[in-house]
Amino acid sequence: MKVGVVLAAGASSRMGSSKPLVQINGESFLAHGIRNLWAVCDTVVVVLGAEAARVRRSAEEEFERLIQTGGLHADLKAAKRHGIEGLEVHFIHNRSWARGMFDSARLGLAEALRVGPEAVVVLPVDHPHLTAPTVRLLSAAMDAALGAYQGSKKDRQGFAYAVVPRHDGRRGHPLVLSPGLARRIADDDDANDLSDAVRRNARLVGYLDVPDAGVVRNLNAPDDGEGRRQSRRKSQPTGKPRKSKGTKKRSSRPRR
Repeated sequence: MKVGVVLAAGASSRMGSSKPLVQINGESFLAHGIRNLWAVCDTVVVVLGAEAARVRRSAEEEFERLIQTGGLHADLKAAKRHGIEGLEVHFIHNRSWARGMFDSARLGLAEALRVGPEAVVVLPVDHPHLTAPTVRLLSAAMDAALGAYQGSKKDRQGFAYAVVPRHDGRRGHPLVLSPGLARRIADDDDANDLSDAVRRNARLVGYLDVPDAGVVRNLNAPDDGEGRRQSRRKSQPTGKPRKSKGTKKRSSRPRR
């Protein structure tokens, strides 16, 4: 089982409105990120910070619409093809979000590790052009690396390995981390940011060249790309989503 972590806690000061709720083609950055990670993850942990209650309510409303209209049917079918029986999203609130993205990353990784995942996939929320096939390629690269590792069971648990996508020579997101590396990063009090933490703690880093420009295309301001005109659109929460068969949505901690 893999667990995803979406980092969505920032103030979105350059965007001018809550970045997780900005929409492109009728889908919020946050919903897009969650659904991409569901391509390989049973559970996605979303780390919220600024406007946490509003962002969560709006996300629940958006997934309620998807459930009612059958918009998650393809996600469920694809998940089952890859051995995933149900999909979950789990929200946590980083009250120290103003310290920066790395603080949220450490919190999200610690939460993801509670369920003993075989790998953790970390994605900042501002990559709305990323595609699910790219996430699957990165996940498969991690599977291959862990499968080829010849160390003892104890060594395997501590094996600190990262898979990083690269497009036109530029490193991007999401990162796929072995549990050993995720644990080291979650415990790292001294790194400057997530990239620094990977450099400090990884035993090996594998770079996977991909044709998907979405891995390096992070949108931080309304003029960063098309669709930014929608960045100031306000969300109007209408309630919490109901459960759909095969799809779980919960706010408690992931299964142990």
